[in-house]
Amino acid sequence: MIRHGYEGVVLAAPVTIPYQRHSIHGAAWWIGRALAEALRAAGLRPADIDGFCCSSFSLGADTAVGLTQHFGLSPRWLDHIPMGGACGVVALRRAARAVQAGDADIVACVAGDTSTPDSFRQQLQSFSRFATDATWPYGGGGPNASFALLTDAYMRAYGATREDFGRICVAQRQNALAFPHALMKRPLDLAHYLAARPVADPIALFDCVMPCAGAEAFLVMREETARALSLPAAHLRGAIERHHAFPDDPIQLRGGWAMDRDELYAMAATTPAGIDLLQTYDDYPVIVMMQFEDLGFCAKGEAPAFVRAHDLTAAGSFPHNSSGGQLSVGQAGAAGGYLGLVEAIRQLTGQAIGAVVPGARTALVSGFGMINYDRGLCSAAAILAAP
Repeated sequence: MIRHGYEGVVLAAPVTIPYQRHSIHGAAWWIGRALAEALRAAGLRPADIDGFCCSSFSLGADTAVGLTQHFGLSPRWLDHIPMGGACGVVALRRAARAVQAGDADIVACVAGDTSTPDSFRQQLQSFSRFATDATWPYGGGGPNASFALLTDAYMRAYGATREDFGRICVAQRQNALAFPHALMKRPLDLAHYLAARPVADPIALFDCVMPCAGAEAFLVMREETARALSLPAAHLRGAIERHHAFPDDPIQLRGGWAMDRDELYAMAATTPAGIDLLQTYDDYPVIVMMQFEDLGFCAKGEAPAFVRAHDLTAAGSFPHNSSGGQLSVGQAGAAGGYLGLVEAIRQLTGQAIGAVVPGARTALVSGFGMINYDRGLCSAAAILAAP
C-alpha cells in the first residue's frame, strides 16, 4: 500500500523549559510554561491555537481536555498521547494529519512532567497493569531490571561490551557540555564510565537516565502559515509508528523501526546515507544500539562495531543526540520523548543553543516507549528537513 506523505507540514517554535532535578510544581505548571513560551516565540495568543496534543505521566486526574480550561484554550482538535518515549513522534504524526485534513490550523504539541523525591516510586507502582500485578509486588517495579535483562541478552547475542555502550554515553556527555539545559555537566570519559557503581548487572550508573522535571513543546502547521508568521520551520518528510512489534521474539532484540523503515525512507525520498543528524531515544544505551541497526545505519548485530568506527559527537563522523540526549540532559518524564524532536528543529532551522551539527539539512528522530518486563511496546520515527 502506498502511504500518503506529509507535504506542506512544518514544525516551528521549539521550546525547552529548563529541567530541574526536583520541583514543587505539578506537571500542569510545567506544561503550561512550555505552551506559553511556544506561543510567545510564535507571536500567537491562546485563541490562535485550534489544536492541542499533550503527553505526561504525572498529570494525575487531569488529561489534555482538563488542561484546555486551565490554559484558556478552545481547540477544535485534541489528543492525549500516553506512549512514553514514542509520544513526541506519535503526537507529531497525529497533529500533521489534522493539519493536512484541515481539522486544525496550528497544533501545539507539549509534553512535561514533574519530579519529587517520591514521584518516581509512585509512577512505577501504577505504570501499567503488568507492573502493578507482575513486577512491583516482587520489588522489580523499575526499568533498570528490565533494561539489564535486555542489555544482557543483546551482549550475549552480538558480542557487545560495556566499552561499546560507554562510547555512546561519553560522546553524548561531550555534546551536553555545550547544551545549556543539560543537568549533567561533568566531563565523562570511558574510564569513569567503566568505574561507575553497578545498578543492575550488566548496567551501571551512567547507563541510566536521571528522572527530573521539565517540559518540551513545538507547533505544527502548514508551511504557508509559518511563512506568514515569519517562523523558521523544519519540514516533515516522513513518519512511522509501530506497537508491540515482533511479538513472537522471546526477548526484544529489535523494535518496530525494522518493520517500517523502508516506508519511512521511501516517504522522505532518502536513505540512511542521506541523514545528517540522528536523534535516538536513549533511556539506556542498548536501545540506542538497536535503533542504529533497526533504522538501517548498520546491519543487525553490527552496532557495536559501528560505534567503535564512528565519532558520535555533534561535529563527528556520525552526529548523534547533539543536545546530549536524556543520558546527560535528564529524563523529564514524557518530555523525554520530545527532546530529540525539539533539538532537531533547532539544528535544522539555525536555532541551535548548544553544539552545532555542521551543515545539517536532514534529521531522523526516533522514539521508544512503554517498557514491560522484556520489551518496549511503542516505537516511532520521523524524518525532518531544513527549510
